[in-house]
Amino acid sequence: MLRLRFHISAALPIAALAFLPALAGCGEPQEEPLPPLTETALAAVNENPGAPRDQLAREVDELFTDREFGETRALVLMHGGKIAAERYAPGYDADTRFVSWSMAKTVTAVMIGMLVADGRLTLDAPAPVPMWQRAGDARSEITLRHLLQMRSGLDHTEAGDPPYESSEVRMLFLDGRGDMARWAKEQPLEAEPGEQYEYSSNTTVILADIAARALTDSTDPQTRRKAVADYLEARLFGPLGMTSMIPEFDASGTLIGGSLIHGTARDWAKFGEFLRTGGSSGGAQLVPRQWVDAMTTPSPKSEFYGYQTWLNRDSGIDRDKSKADRGPDTLFAAVGHMGQYILVSPEQELTLVRLGHSDSEERTRMVGGLFDIVELYPAD
Repeated sequence: MLRLRFHISAALPIAALAFLPALAGCGEPQEEPLPPLTETALAAVNENPGAPRDQLAREVDELFTDREFGETRALVLMHGGKIAAERYAPGYDADTRFVSWSMAKTVTAVMIGMLVADGRLTLDAPAPVPMWQRAGDARSEITLRHLLQMRSGLDHTEAGDPPYESSEVRMLFLDGRGDMARWAKEQPLEAEPGEQYEYSSNTTVILADIAARALTDSTDPQTRRKAVADYLEARLFGPLGMTSMIPEFDASGTLIGGSLIHGTARDWAKFGEFLRTGGSSGGAQLVPRQWVDAMTTPSPKSEFYGYQTWLNRDSGIDRDKSKADRGPDTLFAAVGHMGQYILVSPEQELTLVRLGHSDSEERTRMVGGLFDIVELYPAD
């Protein structure tokens, strides 16, 4: 759901500036002066944010006040590891937990990377799903890498018309809700494993089930929940100081790793910073840097997607197609339903978190507003 690049207006040639007063005197329309910044707008930005303070305050303010962007509920901007700007809509604050929606997929990818580094999972071996390993079952060719890159070939349709026919809705709310991973794993192939990209929340729940099976042999739901929750806390949330995080599980004890992890805006920013620094925090390497590199490398079947992570490439989604590219090629993102974004730009030492509620048309405009902020910062 992401295309993170937009048009950058070219500056007027210096020679043309000399004619502006004369043109204005000939009755040419002049630009309206910008309204003064409110105390609320200025208070959201630190004294030394690493970019022009008033301009940054204005861009942040627009995300909260322009109704064409939808409803922005929280924004946290990190630059060089420090908070440069932070703001909340009325009714929300630094202690409010926000639902991840599909930003959770990127968390799940990190957990899988840790288990691979631990030697509990193998990236290019057949995915350890027992029901696929029966004789003659072509699903036995699906690997962990295929799942991470959304190219399993399974018949998963993320969006349906009517909505209740989508694989995601059926898994989360209808016939699959009791054991989401089982429902997702039971679906047949619609393409040869590895040959076709198709975004799928069902696929991420399969990954979450694989993680649980790597951590415990038990089928008891409470044991499975505890094994995954304890692992995330010990290996990721705890070391990063993400104290607000609440992951959700289904009735079988599988993490709903494609859509339901809750946390504060600051904690989501900590997760973005962890990715920005290549999987490290406080001098400790929590996941191999090579894994974060792989997460942010285009897959063979989708230049805009890595391991459960969106890349700043053409996807035709969440962008204004009438405008040109914006932002560094190295920028990547965790993206959630209705406008949840963690934008990470290592070149600019930036992490930008925006949480709220925007429909598809509003998101196209709102992502442009996010890049108005990104482009205030020079790249290395």
